[in-house]
Amino acid sequence: MSSVPMTAQTAGKGAARAAARRRGHGGFGSNRRPKWLTYVILALVVVLSIAPLYYTLLLGSSDQQTISKHVIPQWLPDASIFDRFSDVINTDSFNFTKALTNSIIISVVTAFSVVLFSTLAGFAFAKLRFKGRRGLLVFVIATTAVPTQLGVIPLWIIVTDLGWQNKIQAVIIPALVSAFGVFWMTQYLESALPYELIEAARVDGASMIRTFWSVALPAARPAAAMLALFTFIQQWTNFFWPSIVLSQDNATLPVVVKLLQGSFHTDYSLVMAGVFLTTVPLIIVFILAGRQLVAGIMQGAVKG
Repeated sequence: MSSVPMTAQTAGKGAARAAARRRGHGGFGSNRRPKWLTYVILALVVVLSIAPLYYTLLLGSSDQQTISKHVIPQWLPDASIFDRFSDVINTDSFNFTKALTNSIIISVVTAFSVVLFSTLAGFAFAKLRFKGRRGLLVFVIATTAVPTQLGVIPLWIIVTDLGWQNKIQAVIIPALVSAFGVFWMTQYLESALPYELIEAARVDGASMIRTFWSVALPAARPAAAMLALFTFIQQWTNFFWPSIVLSQDNATLPVVVKLLQGSFHTDYSLVMAGVFLTTVPLIIVFILAGRQLVAGIMQGAVKG
């Protein structure tokens, strides 16, 4: 958008005044501030998002008898929540530290692998020309329509033959790449990575791997950051397959939290304390990576 003085020089003072009015009042310039309704809606969304986690904290601060009598046992959590945290961490039913370590390893390794392989495949599908490219991409996308439960028996047979029962590689290896990640990165690189950059790198003598590492990967940073975050959350909260292939002495956090429920009696305050402890690492990840994630998205938007 041209400046007001430049408009005055080229189109006259009347056009300059009209441009100033559009920018100051009805336009979409950077000086336009959100209205109060926008802040109200955002505040409402924040409250609704925090409410379930806060309610979990309230239940963890209470006791079983109070929970059975009152839907909302109290309005503010008290210091007893730390006793519940200690009970979860020091329980004899499972090794909490081991479960936390397994969840971190599985989530970090899987997120890194999915981003790397999905970006490689997305770069190939988006910018390289080879026979059967479209058909192969359609086949990869079509695999997302297959329910996960249908592949459990074949996957269990393979894991058994390899001797991976109760080992975390049985959870990591099948999740090293995802069809959704390939589709996500393909769609992004098709529009965000110009062919001219690839051709310039090739003219300068860069190999295809060098072109991918120095040109495609930086351009894919915003989409890769989102994919890494989604994958980390998915693996951190994954319960179905780890509950099948891992035992309680070498499990992940979602699996061991399930063990807090007794066969005949369930202490809901203890279970909610375990759920909150499982959620805390995700909150930390959002706090640490949120600013970098937004910065990457905005950088990609400006470049696009």
